[in-house]
Amino acid sequence: LSVSRVGSAAQMRAMKQVSGSMKLELAQHREVAAFAQFGSDLDASTQQLLNRGDRLNELLKQDQFVPMAPEEMVCLLYAGVRGFLDKTPVASLKRFESEYLKYMHTMHSSLLATIKKEGKLTDQTDAEIKSALTAFMAQFTP
Repeated sequence: LSVSRVGSAAQMRAMKQVSGSMKLELAQHREVAAFAQFGSDLDASTQQLLNRGDRLNELLKQDQFVPMAPEEMVCLLYAGVRGFLDKTPVASLKRFESEYLKYMHTMHSSLLATIKKEGKLTDQTDAEIKSALTAFMAQFTP
């Protein structure tokens, strides 16, 4: 998610498609998190917003000098934005990332290649990511 002068024009379309709602969700998360410090009674939707924001922030963290391919980031952000990680503890997200990417490279390398080549998510690639993620989450134990 580029912050350069070029901004989102430098991003592949697939990244923009996946991260479009994420900017709003993270802004809402920051606002609600600041408010939540002063009150402990939070309704379910507010708690959900805080939980998802925590997970999205964790997904955005990368180790120094370990760049991630855009198609890998698309798949990871898809999992966070679409709610697949809502029940996964934040402490387990690093392990999720490594195991999920290993799974994608092993079982769905053609899907990663398609995302890289096309640079966008079609209805078919969206469905394939969802299917791969659903299969992976069925066997992943946080």
